[in-house]
Amino acid sequence: MSDSATTTPTLPKDLAAEKGMVNVQIDGHWIQVPKGTRMIEACKMAEKEVPHYCYHPKLSSPGNCRMCLVQMGMPPRPAPGEEPKFGEDGYQEIGWMPRPVIACANTVGENMGIRTGGDLVEKCREGVMEFLLINHPLDCPICDQAGECSLQEFSVEHGKGTSRFQENKVKKPKNVDIGPRIRLDDERCIMCSRCIRFMDEVADDPVLGFTDRGTHTTLSVHPGRKLDNNYGLNTVDICPVGALTSNDFRFQMRVWFLKETPSIDVNCGTGCNTTIWTRGNEIFRVTPRENNEVNSAWMPDSHRLAFHEIHSDRRLTSPLTLSGGQHASTTMERAVKEAALGFEGLPGNEVAIIASARGTNEELLLIKKIKEALGTDNLVLIGRFGESDGKLISADRNPNTTGAKMVLGDDNPFEKYDQIKGDIASGQIKAALVIGEDLTESGYSSDELSKLQHLVVLNILSNATAGKAHVVLPGASFAEKRGSMVNVTGRLQRLNRAILPPGESAPDWEILSALLAELNPEGPKPQKIQDVFQMLADEVAEFKDLTLQKIGDLGVQVKDTGETIPLLEKERKRIENREIVG
Repeated sequence: MSDSATTTPTLPKDLAAEKGMVNVQIDGHWIQVPKGTRMIEACKMAEKEVPHYCYHPKLSSPGNCRMCLVQMGMPPRPAPGEEPKFGEDGYQEIGWMPRPVIACANTVGENMGIRTGGDLVEKCREGVMEFLLINHPLDCPICDQAGECSLQEFSVEHGKGTSRFQENKVKKPKNVDIGPRIRLDDERCIMCSRCIRFMDEVADDPVLGFTDRGTHTTLSVHPGRKLDNNYGLNTVDICPVGALTSNDFRFQMRVWFLKETPSIDVNCGTGCNTTIWTRGNEIFRVTPRENNEVNSAWMPDSHRLAFHEIHSDRRLTSPLTLSGGQHASTTMERAVKEAALGFEGLPGNEVAIIASARGTNEELLLIKKIKEALGTDNLVLIGRFGESDGKLISADRNPNTTGAKMVLGDDNPFEKYDQIKGDIASGQIKAALVIGEDLTESGYSSDELSKLQHLVVLNILSNATAGKAHVVLPGASFAEKRGSMVNVTGRLQRLNRAILPPGESAPDWEILSALLAELNPEGPKPQKIQDVFQMLADEVAEFKDLTLQKIGDLGVQVKDTGETIPLLEKERKRIENREIVG
């Protein structure tokens, strides 16, 4: 959809063509849309819904479901020697075709008319819906798709309410294991082919296809293959019915009981936009949220399923202090005081802070303030780098490396890793604050950690590093706090809280702010996350005049890093070639 489309004609009719626009009448109202716009998108611009199944703006348009039928009209051709006749509104009278056309694969033209309703259109839709329901099972009460099923919704709005079909329904495979994360109920399939096209055009793994013909057509995985691609669960998202369901979410919860919270993924530098689905204080699923500047409408399976870590049995829910060789629960206030007390009297070169580029900008700013309060230059972040998958998984496995560089004012915040590790091993560094990292996963040995006289760990999970800590502070996961991050392309995005931290755990920025207040009583004492962001806006040039609210759900571009997201680059080429709408 183009932003240049308008709901009312804004250009003189005869000048619209010069600007690449055409005048189209939709249900009696004239609008101007870009030349080449598909009918279904023009109707959307006019706020007229056209029901559809096979059409998806991110995929090619096969035009095989026929649900998007509309009536089209064009001015009648003048007889030889006659001039076109124009009405008082400046447009030619429209002659309506006696048969419908599909709106998903046809484009608009100058002076075209489109009717999204009327006897012809409604009778055609009723007929299409009747055919779609002939062999469809009546299992809506137990179907996982209930509540977000297009077939269910459109059958109420456009169906006849009765069926003339008297024969037995064709039976097809049910509960088919087609991959490690997806089940197929082929009786529900309406053969829209969205899943087939997604795997072919976006995932680049054409593993799905149709077999047989007519009412016996069946969705199938190619012989000897499984739907095990790391983007396979996107087929569940775009399936308009309950034919494809997620093993992870299957039979877990009715969607109308769930609360939706917009947020972002924190498993790599791309920062896919997500929706977190919760009930009570539990996450039931994470799905991609459309953002054409970040992840289009997709996300990797590995990233969407990573939320289970939040509900792990290893979750830290209470502050701990070491006493007599054993950790004992305490209050957050006492734990923070003891954490600060252990750094007293130590010169800056005997103290280190090992933090994470998985932290938010707000947390990193407070870490910078703690570094200044401790008078140390020993601050390092743990880097995580791999290979890009050529789609949405970035080579930078940290979600906020770009933000960390901006907030800390350091183009290489990972540089001091070897030096600090060596100083801990030699005993030069006697106290360390470790935030969001398990150092034993980054090359540190248990013996090296044991040499520290004072070790403070802030994390959400118990791990080997926390096991050596003198003070353990339980933090909050990405879904339990607010904050901001900057992705690999330089886009500032916002985390939103979907659930509350368990037990006595708290958002990391609150814990860090309390620790900073103990280390520097004269320093800043932010009371709200907005206060911390205001400190960011005052100190980081790229954040000037911004607030958490101004970031919005789609983010704000604050820097040009020169990085691109491969999947988006491919999608833009397909849009340019008019293969998809995008």
